[in-house]
Amino acid sequence: MIMLTPGPVQTDARTRAAMAADIAPWDNDFRAVYARIRQRVLALAGGDPQAHACLPVQGAGHFGMEAAIRSVIPAGGEIIVAMNGAYAERIVLLARGAGRVAHVWPVPHTRGITAADIEAAFAAHPSATHLGLVQSETGTGIVNRPEVAGSVLRRLGKRLLLDAVSGFGALPFSMADNPECDAMVFTSNKCLEGLPGIAFCVARTAALAPDRAGSWSLDLHEIWQLALRSGWGSFRFTPPVQALAAFDVALDLFDAEGGQPARLARYQRNMALLYDAALGWGLRPVLDQGEQGPIIVTLHQPQGFDLQGFVDALKARGVLISNFYTTQEPTIRIGCIGAVSNAEMARAVAIMGEVLSVRREAA
Repeated sequence: MIMLTPGPVQTDARTRAAMAADIAPWDNDFRAVYARIRQRVLALAGGDPQAHACLPVQGAGHFGMEAAIRSVIPAGGEIIVAMNGAYAERIVLLARGAGRVAHVWPVPHTRGITAADIEAAFAAHPSATHLGLVQSETGTGIVNRPEVAGSVLRRLGKRLLLDAVSGFGALPFSMADNPECDAMVFTSNKCLEGLPGIAFCVARTAALAPDRAGSWSLDLHEIWQLALRSGWGSFRFTPPVQALAAFDVALDLFDAEGGQPARLARYQRNMALLYDAALGWGLRPVLDQGEQGPIIVTLHQPQGFDLQGFVDALKARGVLISNFYTTQEPTIRIGCIGAVSNAEMARAVAIMGEVLSVRREAA
């Protein structure tokens, strides 16, 4: 099966094999593995060990994003969320649920944010301290470039919380190069091609404060303090140890491929194969080529299109895509990431073309 979803993604057999062992999370041998993972992740994020910390949270990316919001922004504090996708909407829900004030700043879902957007947003809400930004919106495939916002935020003395869940490992970002960023969140899955189960928050430790989170479980300050007290291989709660063992292997494969530039290049080629083929099939992408990101291609559904029927027909031929969409208009979501080679993408694209042709003939 070739799995073309924006997450969970297809993984390498060597990564999956690493989950086969029973592991005691507090065993000294595994503590060393966990500490090494945190060091590697911090380095990938461009973090400075004197200023930043890798603070994992068990669960999905939303767990990490809620922990970042709670741990960085005081109760009653204000955040502006650049709204051009479904995952930005979730930041709003997480912030408001945590008792923070979330201001929505609408941005067209067909383009990334601009410096003018950020200027206008903080002019309208000058008491807000943070911008909440989704780097890669997998509803449409749009990419919001945090460096576009960064220069404005630095000049205004404002801060950034970055949801990098679906882009980290492929889309470039460095905490050291973006000192306005208080926390960046991503997961063991997606572009790092590990198994799901753990979220990583790379946070500026000076932005954390005790007793701010209002949650015992989602408190990055306490996770950091535990690491200082008991070592970087320590856990607050029982972790998904098999997923962590697999992630360690996934990081080895990431390095062997050539790291972020090589992974981005493979995904971009996958995206181009799919995007060009879709135009040839007469399907209309939601995004223009200039705005199209490398993570997922989203296509408008033709009139009368049966999405589940299309998904089932592809699955019967060995290709799996999402059977739902998060846009207001009906769309088809096809991922370009995961352990999917360019040859596998070309084969999947050929199968999609055959299925569309058969279904049109039958209609």
